[in-house]
Formats: sequence, structure tokens, C-alpha cells
Amino acid sequence: MPNSLSLSGRCALITGAAKRLGAGIARALHAEGANIVIHYRGSATQARELADALNSARAGSASMIQSDLLDTARTPDLIAHAVATFGGLDILVNNASTFYPTPIGSITLAHWDDLFGTNLKAPLFLAQAAAPHLRQRQGLIINMVDIHAQRPLPEHPVYCAAKAGLVMLTRSLARELGPEVRVNGIAPGPVLWPEAGTDDALKTEIIGKTALKRMGSPTDIARAVLFFAKDAPFVTGQILAIDGGRSIGW
Repeated sequence: MPNSLSLSGRCALITGAAKRLGAGIARALHAEGANIVIHYRGSATQARELADALNSARAGSASMIQSDLLDTARTPDLIAHAVATFGGLDILVNNASTFYPTPIGSITLAHWDDLFGTNLKAPLFLAQAAAPHLRQRQGLIINMVDIHAQRPLPEHPVYCAAKAGLVMLTRSLARELGPEVRVNGIAPGPVLWPEAGTDDALKTEIIGKTALKRMGSPTDIARAVLFFAKDAPFVTGQILAIDGGRSIGW
């Protein structure tokens, strides 16, 4: 069988890359030889620590840029930074997200703008700005979706609707940007608990509803990213659930 696609010297821009899943994805792509653009909004300390670690491992291989993704006027700046720093763009990972409950009766326009802005609008406008550069390099877009784009999470109607929109956006972009650019999505299940915390009883319930009866880890998500980047040149428009079978068991 032919060898996997090489990531050596490729440029990957990852939104929300300073911590959690984004940082794990950045480390995995970097370990395979890619140059990394770390986008962050408020996590400057974590972004600097990650960039320093990556550059210590391979000098000049990581850069960082701050931006509020709700400010779509600045979206092209992220792409321009990646191209200016590393000479082009090969991979865009739309990972940044906001997540919190919005029970019916409490939803405000600010909730809608924030949740749809980060989870749907930003990926669209980033993809649009990146498209010319990705086409030049036969590139890839990976959108971080959610298994709850398929089945709703209680008290999260706005978030779930935004992620469902991102599923369709992923498929639409695959059609619009092919044949030069592949576009796929990853739908994590229980691999990290929300930063705000989760009740222990709920954790046990969620894990009990997976087919594998255990949590995953950020490494599982990073492996899926590497699969799309290295070993799936004939895969586009697809959503891969990394959830231990959670989405088949509820």
C-alpha cells in the first residue's frame, strides 16, 4: 500500500488551540512535522507555553495569533498570518467553540449570536478566507462538530442547533471546495468534561451509555485528525464520531 501523506513542512491553523482538545491536536500535527499556527482568544499564557514547547522541539515551527472569532472582519487576518509565517496553508482545524446551557425561557439574542458565531459563523468565514490558499495546496478542513448535533443535549437547544448547522456546512463545503480541498468533521463524545464541571452521577450515566463503557481522551481526537490529514485522501464530506459508541446507545 502507498505510504501515508507526509505532513512535514505543512502548515496547520488550529482555532482555540491554546488548551484542551485544540492543544492536543496541535501537538499531534506538530509531532508529524507540521508547522502550527495557534489561535487563541483569551488564553494567552497557555498559547505562549504551547508555542514555546513546540518551538523548543523544532525551532521556528509554531506561531500564535490572538483573535475574537466573532469579529468576522478580522477573519482574513488569521489566514494571512499563517500564509505570511509559513508560506501557505494546508490544514484548517475549526476547533474553537463556546458551550453552555440555554434552557427555553432564558435564551437571549446574545446567546444566539455567541453560540452560532463561534460554532457556525466563524468556521464558515474562516473556510471562505482560507479556500484560495487551501486550493493551491490540495488542502484539508476539519470541523469539530459534536455527537449532539445528531441528538439534542437537554437544555442546550442553541448549541445543538449550531453544531447541526456545522454538520451541514461541512458537507456543503466538501461539495463547494472539491476536488482540490477535502472537508470533514469529527464529532467527539465523552473525551473531556466541560470546564465548568460535571456532576459525578451524570458522568457515570454518560459513560454507562457508551458501548465501550469508558471515556475517551484528547489523544483519540488527535488520532482522528491525523487519519484525515495523512491516511484519508479519498474521504471528504464525512463526519466521524469519536465517542466510544455513545451515539448508537442512547
